Amino acid sequence: MLIVNRREAKILHTPHGSEIRPLIDRTTSPITQCSLAEELLPPGKSVTPHHHEVLEEVYYILAGAGEMTIGEETRPVSAGDAIYIPKHHRHTLTNTGAEPMRLLLVCGPAFYFEDHRLAETK
Repeated sequence: MLIVNRREAKILHTPHGSEIRPLIDRTTSPITQCSLAEELLPPGKSVTPHHHEVLEEVYYILAGAGEMTIGEETRPVSAGDAIYIPKHHRHTLTNTGAEPMRLLLVCGPAFYFEDHRLAETK
């Protein structure tokens, strides 16, 4: 049995200022079909716009508020919202609140860095 506690998870610092904690992914387990990570996005910061060729994602907002953009559509999001992000769709999340946004990142198949693309797409 594999149990990963967030207090013991490695922290990845992103260029846009987030902290990402991979909980169950290819770096912490033999999993291949899905992955789970936690992200803390500071106030006023945005996830670098990107897309994935293979992965689909779900962002689940645990705390905070912001604006989610997928393709050309932007909508407000806040705690309790689950956002589906199809593969090939450029996306970003901006924290518009005064507190850090805390969210869960779910990917299928399991996240791998080689599928993270910064170029424009659909």
